[in-house]
Order: sequence, then C-alpha cells, then structure tokens
Amino acid sequence: MEPQVVDLAHFSLQENEIQHALGRMKVQDVDYADIYIESTIAESVSMEEGIVKRAVKSISQGAGVRATAGEKTGFAYSDELSKRDLEIAADTARYIANSPQGDSPVPVTHNPQLAQNLYPIDKPNTEIATKDRVDLLNMIDAEARKYDPRITKVMASFNSEQKVMMVATSDGLMVGDVQPLSRLQVTCIAEEGSNRQVGSYGGGGRIGFSFYHEEDRARDYAREAARQAILNLSAVDAPAGVMPVVLAGGWPGILLHEAIGHGLEADFNRRKTSAFSNLLRQRVASDVCTIVDDGTLPSRRGSLNIDDEGTPTTRTVLIEDGILRGYITDRLNARLLGIPLTGNGRREDFRSIVLPRMTNTFMLAGKSDPEEIIGSVKNGLYATSFGGGQVDITNGKFVFSASEAYLIEDGKVTKPVKGATLIGSGPEILKQVSMVGHDLKLDSGIGTCGKEGQSVPVGVGLPTIRIDEITVGGTSA
Repeated sequence: MEPQVVDLAHFSLQENEIQHALGRMKVQDVDYADIYIESTIAESVSMEEGIVKRAVKSISQGAGVRATAGEKTGFAYSDELSKRDLEIAADTARYIANSPQGDSPVPVTHNPQLAQNLYPIDKPNTEIATKDRVDLLNMIDAEARKYDPRITKVMASFNSEQKVMMVATSDGLMVGDVQPLSRLQVTCIAEEGSNRQVGSYGGGGRIGFSFYHEEDRARDYAREAARQAILNLSAVDAPAGVMPVVLAGGWPGILLHEAIGHGLEADFNRRKTSAFSNLLRQRVASDVCTIVDDGTLPSRRGSLNIDDEGTPTTRTVLIEDGILRGYITDRLNARLLGIPLTGNGRREDFRSIVLPRMTNTFMLAGKSDPEEIIGSVKNGLYATSFGGGQVDITNGKFVFSASEAYLIEDGKVTKPVKGATLIGSGPEILKQVSMVGHDLKLDSGIGTCGKEGQSVPVGVGLPTIRIDEITVGGTSA
C-alpha cells in the first residue's frame, strides 16, 4: 500500500504562506529554518470493574516554527494555522536566534514521494466505533477474571491516535506523513488473604484495530496480565548482593534503552555530558554486543516513515562487536558534530522542540542457546520483565525494578521473587555481557520514552543475555 500523500490543503494553508513564513526566518546568519505542522485526533477508552470510567476524544492542531543560528535555536509555536500567526511565530523564532529582519519567499518542493510505507492500514482507528472499543475491553475483563478466581480487579484501556504531520524547510523540502498509533493495556490485581499483587501487560504499534483480534492477541494480553498477578502471590523475597543475572528477550531491552541508549543521543555527546562522550571507535562493551537503533521496522511503535524534520528514518549501528560506531542524530547535532544524519529528530507535538531521540533500540541476536545461558549460572537471577527505572546520563548509573524475576539455582529457574532491583552503570554492564542468545525478541509495543519533559513512542528489544556480575538490590540478605 502506497503512503498517504499529505498536502497543505489538509491544514487549510497555501504554499505561498509557508514560503513567506520561512522567508521571514532565513536570513544571512540563520543556518536553517523549518515549519512543522500537525493535526492529531486522539481517542481513549478505559474500563475498571466492568464499567467504562473514561471515554475521551481530542483534536489538536498547530505549527512549530524554528530558526537555528550556530548552536542557538529560536522556537515558537501557534495553535492557529493562519498566515498572520505563522508570521508572528517566525518573527519570534528569528528574534530568539538573535537574527535581523528577513522577508523573502523560500522556494519549497511540494510533497516528494515517501521512500517507505511502514504502517499500511486499511481502516483508520478514527473510524472505529466507541462500542467496538468497549466490547474489546469487556472481553478482556471477562478473560482475565476467568483465569483465576483470585483476580479481584481488572483495569483495561485502549488508546489510539491519528497524526497528520508536514514539514517545510529552508532547504527547500516539503514532505508529510500520516502516522497511526494505538495501544491496549491490561492491569490485574490478585488477592489472597492480605497478600495483594499486580500484573500488567499490553501491546500495540502503528497498526489498525483488527490487529488486536488477530491471533487472539487481546485475550492473550488479558491472560498474561492475570498470570503475572497470580505468579507474584507466590513470590519470595529477592536476594541481595553481587551476582550473575540473565535477562530474558523482549521488554528487558528497556534496560538497554535507558542505561545505554540515552547516552548515545548526539545532544548529550555534543555537550560532553554523556558517559559515552569522545569514545567513538573505542571499546565500550564486550565483543558479543551489537546494538542498533532502527526506525524502519514495519508497524512497530517506534518506527516512522520520516522523522519530525522530514528525514527518512534509518537503521543505525551504535555499537558493533563492542566498539562504539555512532550516535543518534537530528539535523542540528549532526551538523554541529560533523557526523551522519540518522533520522532521529523527534518531538512530542508541535509545541515541542526537536531532540535526537531513539526509535526502536535493541541488541542483535548472538549464537548461544537460551537454555545454555541459564544453565551456565549456578546461583543468580533471571529477570523477564521490568517496571520503572532511572538513569544518570552523565555517568550511566541506573536503578531498575524487576516486575517479574526468578531465582536461578544450579542452572535451573526456580522460585519467583519480588522486590528485585538491578543497580549498575550502563557502560560497565555492557562489558559484563558474556553470552548472547539467538532468540532476539522485540517488545509487544508499549514503550514511551521521556526526555526533557517530552514523551514519544519507542520500541526496545533484546535476546536472552548473561551479565556476569551486577548488583541486585533485594529484600533478603
């Protein structure tokens, strides 16, 4: 299916209005200027205890206008898409960048054909009736309760958005994209006496509503959330100390995203505030580690046909066989650092400035058998899912809480544990990876990344890996 062609008529704008707004910014000392236009329809339905608690539909539109001069960025936005409002925003952005008055049209090339269509959808989520969304949540509620009578509470939500965006640049580019996104989330609470535990699961991506009914996915999400809650009822206190840890494939890749991925974003490295600054072409991980950021995977939550600067997304090798090969870049930081543009310029919406951000970040598969990896550990921890975490970009130090983990005893996975946290430094942990499985798995499509107050959808992934030594914070000595 060909990508949908986006033109200015969708926003009730004309090309000469865009040309003149760009012309007001593109003066002698402005290196680059752009206008990002966006229109988004977002819908959310949530259910608790079999009752629809919230059903919301919102529509937003506006434009973000930017001028860059050296390292300075001037940015302004307007939620009104008129010629006058664009001119005011352009003048403001130019003024912030300390540039003199300009006012000559900048020619643009209208709508070049997108080179890829990563998310073909037959029926937009905006055309799905609220009743169909509610029916889906009712089915999930029933399925989760059926799993075990100890499931006492079920909460489920379905969120979707249809974003139409367009970028016009002082380089002469004008290109747009239609970007669907949806996510289904299920949370279950299990109770046994005074023991109360939570389980959560979900999935999504740049996919249509039918995805959740295919292959019984929605029911699987419900059963998995219920399974986790019931499992945690029998969990024992996690051990504490330095020990080998095996991470399962898929969502545990969030540890890579937080502890390593952010440190490879170009803005932190340009400012020399990352633990990975000045380490290009040097060893930063063991030789079994190859990590990529790939925005070109079909239908994935973190994928994009083009980024928010109009650049096609790419597959960027960040670490290859343990050697640091590259950073994640947007236009500004790629230019200032003199390194390749990777198509990672992203923003939360038209009100937000562009930052270099991850798309889908994961470690490539290795050669080891997952059972062999677990069998190599005499006493340690096997973590299959993570909850919250935090990282200090400047030194790579992180703390992550495992939402599902097990003891490994004599090479066998045994009791589930609760209260386990992983504590360490991203660069140091990478050097402790000694075995990488052949079972690369991407997450189910639930990731949201925060940076400087902005949230964007992302994907993560990981094969089964062995970390020889990491500090585990637990609840038992």
